[in-house]
Amino acid sequence: MRITEVRVSLRDDAKLKAFVSITLDDAFVVRGLKIIQGKDRLPFVAMPSRKKKDGEYQDIAHPIKPEMRKEMERIILAEYEREKARAKAAEELPKVPEPG
Repeated sequence: MRITEVRVSLRDDAKLKAFVSITLDDAFVVRGLKIIQGKDRLPFVAMPSRKKKDGEYQDIAHPIKPEMRKEMERIILAEYEREKARAKAAEELPKVPEPG
């Protein structure tokens, strides 16, 4: 199984940095992944989850093998960094005055 598309929606929040959707094998979409800024580490990918009655969160979908999680994080975080760079470049473009 391979990730064939990653969509990143940046957020301006201290902890939640982005929402992410991934497509697997051009056939299956997983939405609701999050990029979270860890307290003492680099950003990490949180899997889609739901809050249970006891207040705990449970992943809805997640990789079973550590190798798959590592590969998913590598691909998703690389796209996150590209999206941040695109957003920064767009902010730095000179504003073109409206004809008037």
